[in-house]
Amino acid sequence: MRVAIPTWNGRVSPVFDTAVRVVVAEIDRGRVGPREERAIGQTFPPRRVRALSDLGVEALVCGGISRPLAAMLSGVGIRVIPWVTGEVDTILEAFAQGRLPAPQFLMPGRGGRRHRFRGGQGPWWR
Repeated sequence: MRVAIPTWNGRVSPVFDTAVRVVVAEIDRGRVGPREERAIGQTFPPRRVRALSDLGVEALVCGGISRPLAAMLSGVGIRVIPWVTGEVDTILEAFAQGRLPAPQFLMPGRGGRRHRFRGGQGPWWR
């Protein structure tokens, strides 16, 4: 599986919609394999989706992301795991081991509380 993480100074970028670089890594049998950093300077959401799709990405682990962009990514079969924060290497290892999403990696203010706009049904991305 190929996973992408938008990066900024070695950490998960706070907002995917404006991120300019991603780390793309191969995940196989619970291990992080080869990885590369790629530029995705596209700001137009459909082009951003196309850039990830062209890289063969199957999952995106990111910080904040707009609902329309998340929906577009899901529409092309890319799983979105939003509101994640931390060092890219740590997050890659957690993803490979099936530990995402997890409370210790959630952005501040996303401490696992149920969101009122979903009637207590949990985060909108599930």
